[in-house]
Amino acid sequence: MLLRRHLNFFISTRLQTRLRPFIMSLKTIAVCDESELQDGQMKQVDFEEVGKVVLYRLNDTIHATSAFCTHYGAPLAKGVLTADGRVVCPWHGACFSVCTGDIEDAPAPAAIHSFKARVVDGKINVTADPSLTLKSNMSRSPKLLSTGVAGSGKSVVIIGGGSATFHAIESLREHGYSGNITILSQEKHPPIDRTKLSKALITDSSKLEWRTAADLKIKYGTTLRTGVTVTSVDTSSKLVVFDGGKESISYETLILAMGGTPRRLPISGSDLGNVYTFRSIEDSKCVDAAAQEGKRMVVIGSSFIGMELVVAVAKRGLASIDVIGMEEHPFQNLLGKEVGQSLQKYHESQGVRFHLGTQVEKIIPSESDPSLAAGVVVNGQTLPADFIIMGVGVAPATEFLKQSGFQLEKDGGIKVDQYLKVQGQDNVYAVGDIAWYPQQNTGESRRIEHWNVAGNHGRAVGKTIAGSNPQPFAKVPVFWSAQGQQLRYCGLGADYDDVIIHGNTDEMKFIAYYVHRGEVVAVSSMQNDPVVSKASELLRLGLMPSPAELKGGKSLLSIDISTASAKRQVESV
Repeated sequence: MLLRRHLNFFISTRLQTRLRPFIMSLKTIAVCDESELQDGQMKQVDFEEVGKVVLYRLNDTIHATSAFCTHYGAPLAKGVLTADGRVVCPWHGACFSVCTGDIEDAPAPAAIHSFKARVVDGKINVTADPSLTLKSNMSRSPKLLSTGVAGSGKSVVIIGGGSATFHAIESLREHGYSGNITILSQEKHPPIDRTKLSKALITDSSKLEWRTAADLKIKYGTTLRTGVTVTSVDTSSKLVVFDGGKESISYETLILAMGGTPRRLPISGSDLGNVYTFRSIEDSKCVDAAAQEGKRMVVIGSSFIGMELVVAVAKRGLASIDVIGMEEHPFQNLLGKEVGQSLQKYHESQGVRFHLGTQVEKIIPSESDPSLAAGVVVNGQTLPADFIIMGVGVAPATEFLKQSGFQLEKDGGIKVDQYLKVQGQDNVYAVGDIAWYPQQNTGESRRIEHWNVAGNHGRAVGKTIAGSNPQPFAKVPVFWSAQGQQLRYCGLGADYDDVIIHGNTDEMKFIAYYVHRGEVVAVSSMQNDPVVSKASELLRLGLMPSPAELKGGKSLLSIDISTASAKRQVESV
């Protein structure tokens, strides 16, 4: 008996010693009066001297999380709270559960911290490790239900190395998939935040990686094969063949996530050495090296990739920047004439020259070096160029599937069902830029080239493959762009027949509502956060106001989707 007591004391003491750093790191602090937080509200409060916490009240329950979005650090308290327990980032549409901190929607690369909150004597008390309330520690390590280390005989092969791939891996392991995961990527690095390439011309892939190759291997049990070119898929034998037939790998489930290949116009000179398309780290290096002081740049294409590169090099002292586009104004097909005209005025004020409503005739080679371009001919006029950007869209990177028994759409895309499964194939999914998928309200299939759509596709198929309560894909597309001010956009507005403007587009402070057949189908804004985040939730919930209400001055921010009285409507979706 005495021996047992000594042994129990020894074990208890050792356990307390090991736990003491964790126990001692937690603090409970009264952060505000309960009366300061009403149903459906959220509030950022201080935690100790430098920490920040966000409080949320859903009916009588109070939740607490860390204060910043793990995507780019936006303050979550300035976002949107819904009655079903979602908080949406005010900037780029990332979404988290306020109850657990888990990711709900891309582009969030990591979860946020969740803290215990309770009311004591009329004060809201939060218990947290102070270090986890700092912005520098805003990301929480994922709660992986499996790391795949032990293996289970099952296997997923993912072709592609972009946003969809990264989020699929996270989702597979989060939802308990225990099989092997292999990535076959043409790129020479792990999945990166590709959106920063055109916005900032970053040339070091290590600064953009969501997870290192070591983390993917050790923490996620994932085999990453880089610099790999897939040449065919044998669906009858369930084999992926790559490197010219030299190697192959078997799969139980296949995810096609190849993304897009930048297009080149079929004109003379399009293949000259200093005519660049833009998608990869290598492309960023080429443009970064070319865009030096005193050089002349010509951009073919007046939409997002080309215009983001214009912004990225605008302060480098280039001798000239010329933009050629088929539209009357840049962005007009998507954002409307009034918004496009105002963005054109802004860029012109920065010295950009536009040549619009026209097409490129040819690219002429340099007399001194015929392998390089010297200019672009438009309407008989030659625009001199030291380098040229061809930003004319992308084509689905599906060429190798033509001989593999896959039925492709006219543009090279792949049609999938509501679960993103390829029709007529066994355990094959297609996601991201290549996928024609049915839309939530209409059932019409569309292919959407948005970064966060690819990410959310990856999360969805990861959950489905893991067998964790699969649901039809029903996310609202969200994207953003730097155009003097931050442009936000959500929805599907390419077929708009009317545009309702609130604010002043010339001041780049506006909200634009895109109407199709009497319904608002998309919203864009500048300097009006979190309107687009609110709009994305209203579109998701089917609660978007009518065009007549918006023309009458109704504000999206006035619509209740946060309180207990709105919960029935919100949870019915």
